Parts: sequence; structure tokens; C-alpha cells
Amino acid sequence: MEQFTHSNYSWRVSDMEGIWMTLCNLDDGALRLPLVFLYSLFFLLGLVGNLLALWVFLFLHSRRNSVRVFLINVAIADLVLLACLPFRVLYHANGNRWILGPLVCKVVGNLFYMNMYISITLLGFISLDRYVKLKGRGGAGRGLASRLRGGGWSWVACGALWGLSLVAAVPMIAMSEGNEEPGKCFQYKQRRGAKGKAYFNMALVLLFWGVFCLLVVSYGKIAMRLLKVSRDKPDLPNAHRYGCTARKSFFVLFLFTVCFGPYHAFRPVYVLSQLSQSPACDYLRLVDRTNEVMLLFSAFNAVLDPVMYFLLSGSVRKAAVKALGQSLGNRLHFLNDGTSNSSVTEFRRTSLSVISPNTAINPSHTPRTSLCLISPTLRPGTAIVAKQ
Repeated sequence: MEQFTHSNYSWRVSDMEGIWMTLCNLDDGALRLPLVFLYSLFFLLGLVGNLLALWVFLFLHSRRNSVRVFLINVAIADLVLLACLPFRVLYHANGNRWILGPLVCKVVGNLFYMNMYISITLLGFISLDRYVKLKGRGGAGRGLASRLRGGGWSWVACGALWGLSLVAAVPMIAMSEGNEEPGKCFQYKQRRGAKGKAYFNMALVLLFWGVFCLLVVSYGKIAMRLLKVSRDKPDLPNAHRYGCTARKSFFVLFLFTVCFGPYHAFRPVYVLSQLSQSPACDYLRLVDRTNEVMLLFSAFNAVLDPVMYFLLSGSVRKAAVKALGQSLGNRLHFLNDGTSNSSVTEFRRTSLSVISPNTAINPSHTPRTSLCLISPTLRPGTAIVAKQ
């Protein structure tokens, strides 16, 4: 720890930062009530949505594949993140005063960020999984796609991700914050006395942008391929669905960008301000307020993830609608329209072939994983085969 000695006084960097932060009061009373309301709303909506999604994944969604495994883990990560929100609500409702002790503050804060980045990484895994399976043509490619089709490797990847995250979170909880203030939590902190945490936060920013580039490339190529099929073969009975699925791919990117993009675009400014030498108080107030608003967008992702599950995954949507339909009767019958499995997260079609009316269809020669889509508008004997 750096020390400065003057006359009979010895000052540590963290001591000076604590005194300086006390003089520079960053508490913003105007944000307290909006934060209480929004975090409470996010908690309630996200809890209901993710519990429903987890119920569908575990008990109704029978398909055993890697995407299902990833979505289960995304829902769990979102639920852990949401469990941290009541602590934030309590803190802001109590006039930005923390009454549960510094250890609980560190645990809650690190769990919040840990599960946010677990969710981000899992969404990157899903996009990579979909892209590899889409490109799984030929000997090697098909073999890799076949190995990825099961859920075994995805459980290993998720286990490694959770394990590495916990290993990284433990020292972050144990390390000094740099300038702990009694009765404070979730507040702006100077990091000149704890530069390791600042550098770690900057590494997480780089992780996000790496995953973001992965999503842009994978979902972009998936969407372009679907649009090409829809454009080149408009007479296919499901051609319009490929175009719709392509637009949904861009919707995934839109949600990811809106929720996480602003926070991580501003995060380097925030981290650099923590390392700067006594910046102006007005500047720090602006940085602190902006960071709080950007963090709201990131927390909002836990509310929107269940919407993404049910909007983009046809099989999940079918299972949920079927279960709700059995409970509520035929009042939800209209929801069954448009629930075919045409989502990006369920997309497995790597090639399309049209069997003409003069071609005999021999079931014994049809691949076991093929999906035969029969359209009532086609002449008898005509079928569209989408190979998985």
C-alpha cells in the first residue's frame, strides 16, 4: 500500500481517498426513489418470467440439446442476479445507508456482476452453437455439429464457466475495496488504492465486447442465410418464416445491444475516473449518475431474457402454451398459431431440398433427423425436406 509521510503524519492512499470522498459527497437524492421503484419492478417481473422459463425448461421442454442447457443456466444466472436487487432496493429506500455489514455488501455486489457476465457469456455460447450447427456441412463440419447436438459438452462448458466465475469472485470479495466507507454500499469508489479491481473490471469490459462481436458475426450470418433462402425460394411454403426468423435474429442483437451496450461503452470512462488523481466533484457526480442509469439497462436484461426465450424458441413456446392451455382451457387456443419451431435458437436447417411431384418419397432413405414440412397449398406428392 502506498504511503505518504509528512511531519508526524503517515497517510495511506486509501485513507486520503476516504477523506476526499467524504468531502466530495456524491449522494444523489433525486435518483433514490426511481431506483427503488425500477429495481423493485425488475425484481418482480424478472422473477415471474425466469421461474416460468425454468419450469418449462426443466419439466415441459423435452428436447435434450445444448441450447436448452445454456438457457437453463441463463435463467439460473438471471435469478441469482435478481436475488441481489432487493438489497439494492433496501439500500436506496434507507437513504443510501447500508445496515447489513461490509461482507454482505461485497458478496451481493460481486454476485450481481458475476451473474451478469455469466449471462453474457452464455448468450455468446448460444450464438456460437447455432452458427457451428448451421455451418455443419461436409465430413468434419457435420461431425462437429453432431457432437454439439447433444447436451453433454454444454454442461461441461457451463460447469467450467460457473467454476471460473466463483474462483474469480472469491478474491474480489476478499480484497480491499480501496476506500470503504462505513454505512455505504454500491457507491462510487476510488480505486487508486485497489488498482487490481479496476484492471479486472476493465478486463470484463473487453470480455463483453468480444462476446458482442461474436454475436454480431454469428447471428448476422445466420440471418443473412435465412434471408437468402427466403429470397431465392419464395415459393417454399415456409419461406416467409425464414424471413421472420432472420428478423428475430436481429432482435436478439437489439436486446443485447440496448441492455448491455450503453453500460459497457461508458464503463471505461467510469474505471478511468476511479484511477485518476482527485478529479473534480462535479465530474464525479456526473460519472456516478450516468453509471447508475446505465446499470439499470443491464439489470433490465434479466426481465427481457424470458421474453426472448418464448419469442424465439418455438419448442419452448409450444410447451408453455400447451401447459397453460390445459390449465385454462381453450381460451388460449389462439396462442397456438405461429408457434412453429422457427427460431434462431432452435434453427438446425443447414440445407433445403425440394422434392418434385415426380420424385417418389422413400421413408427408408429419409434421414432420421429430417423434418418434413407438408404444405396444404402444394400439389399432392410435393414436400419440402429440411435436413437437420
